[in-house]
Amino acid sequence: MLSNLRAQVSSLLSTPQRLHQHKEWSKITHSSNQTVVLGFGGVLSGGRLIHGGAVKLLSLRNGLANDEQHFNCLYLVSSAQPDFAEDLLKICQKKGIRFIWNQNGVGYPAWAGPTAELHNAPMRRLRATADFVIYQSEFCRFSANQFLGSCDVPSKILLNPVDLARFCPTNLPKPQSPLRLLAMGTQNYAARVLCVIDALPELHRTGIEATLTIAGGLLWKNAEAQVAEHARRLGVEASVFRVGEFSQDMAVSLYRSHHLLVHPKYLDPCPTVVAEAMACGLPVVGSKSGGVPEMVPEDCGRLIQVPENDWSNLHTPDGKQISKAITDLLPEIECASRAARDHALTAFDSVKWVQDHQEICSEVTRN
Repeated sequence: MLSNLRAQVSSLLSTPQRLHQHKEWSKITHSSNQTVVLGFGGVLSGGRLIHGGAVKLLSLRNGLANDEQHFNCLYLVSSAQPDFAEDLLKICQKKGIRFIWNQNGVGYPAWAGPTAELHNAPMRRLRATADFVIYQSEFCRFSANQFLGSCDVPSKILLNPVDLARFCPTNLPKPQSPLRLLAMGTQNYAARVLCVIDALPELHRTGIEATLTIAGGLLWKNAEAQVAEHARRLGVEASVFRVGEFSQDMAVSLYRSHHLLVHPKYLDPCPTVVAEAMACGLPVVGSKSGGVPEMVPEDCGRLIQVPENDWSNLHTPDGKQISKAITDLLPEIECASRAARDHALTAFDSVKWVQDHQEICSEVTRN
């Protein structure tokens, strides 16, 4: 009963916005030019800090012609959908506009619990209706097939891109001590943050002076207080620093001022933060799960073995495992830093990524 009431209230509250969107969408016309609509519905507007799934839209917006009223190809990202995406798609289809779907992760019980299908149902419909599907990693394709069902739409795997001219190492030398660790991104569950804090006293006991910067939103209840208390209880509060939401410019500065990225999130589909860090010359210590093994070769960091594809439990590495991985990496950290940048040049180049999209758009609109 409560869930039905919430659904009714949500529907009532969204009606004026839906009517406004439909009024705006009535102006859409099919264009004979190859143009792509990006971030429709305000995903890239309103002065918001851009992060996560929306970041790649910046590369497309800057690399392809786009017009939000006159276009022939609609491009949507599963993790950065505009409001009422299915309404928008129906209007575009009536006007003969082609549809490209970028598929990130899916809802599964370990993180989405009973709401998993609420995440998956719209993605299932949108992916099945697409003229072309771009998967952000092989893991994204695998997990989509597991939870959304098989799909015979033409597709291609394109790892998330990075502006390599912007995200690059600094020429200024970093102090060798303390070792500066960075945990960055949208922190959506406690264990992925607390386990990195747990690694600090382990490192300190072995004589490694280390600090930790936790950057990005903390999305669970009482998160800020829990993180602060956890650091205080372990006696490392002076070594832990917090940075909240960050811009792209701030992100570059954060990467450049740290020695390595610690990314223990379980089953992360294709984290942009990993690609950006590597582009700035940061080796990665993380969870050997999700799409991360596709992004981080052995010479670019240390990935910690965890159970494979357990959709019911989040297997986050513990502090001792993270500390050991960091300690093992330290003798090779300079070589790993160079390898990370070199790999980023070939694997995450936004120029090549946009060129791939140009070819896909041409193919889709030609048929």
